[in-house]
Amino acid sequence: MDAVPENLPLLVSAFFILFARTGAVLMLLPVFSEDAVPGRIRLLIAFGMTIGIWPLRSEAALAIADHGPLAAVLIAELLTGLAMGMIVKILFYAISMAGSVISMQIGLSAAMLFDPGQGSQVPLLSKFVTMAAALVCMSMQVHHLWIESIVQSYQLFPIGGLPPAQDFAQMAIAAIGRSMMLAIGLAAPLLIYGIVFNVALGLAARVAPAIQVFFISQPLNIMLGLALTAVTLGTVLTMFATEMGEAMLGGWS
Repeated sequence: MDAVPENLPLLVSAFFILFARTGAVLMLLPVFSEDAVPGRIRLLIAFGMTIGIWPLRSEAALAIADHGPLAAVLIAELLTGLAMGMIVKILFYAISMAGSVISMQIGLSAAMLFDPGQGSQVPLLSKFVTMAAALVCMSMQVHHLWIESIVQSYQLFPIGGLPPAQDFAQMAIAAIGRSMMLAIGLAAPLLIYGIVFNVALGLAARVAPAIQVFFISQPLNIMLGLALTAVTLGTVLTMFATEMGEAMLGGWS
């Protein structure tokens, strides 16, 4: 039998250090973090990704010597991974916010269901748009950029060092602003539609007060709103996936 390498404990420690950051990111990464994906599958994905970045094992081994006990290095890597995953998830929330705005504009905000990803009730249309956006991102290879950003992070955030809280706070604030602006931009056609429809409804009520315009407005609003949503949905999803790709290409700078 082959002899056990003398540096086996060091190699195992290096593997767990790489696995810590990768697994932490996958806990929050869109699509991969969904409850619909079994936990064992996510573990296998994280395991495979760790093998893919195994050439970084020398940096992980040096981190143990430079930054003290293994537990301290693992905690630092977990915090870094969670911070990175949260920023990507904040950006992905833009499509969910856009779906909620669209639901409100066409009068479907009362149709709610529980979303495990957000831990709260969300409009049905918002959940549908979010799932469709995930499929479009996967088809446009945006998930490759999510994975590539993990590899690039080792250049900016060395193994073993505590995550720069100030830098991550600024990145989170910028991500929140970008996500909200993107959500408003994606829902802009329905926002304009809502303004026009309600102004027309008010004029109709003023011109013909005898007609029960509010009685016919709700079904008409849903019908026109769904038609406009169906026409613009493809462009909205493509635009969202493109913006996500550009955000990831910007890296962690």
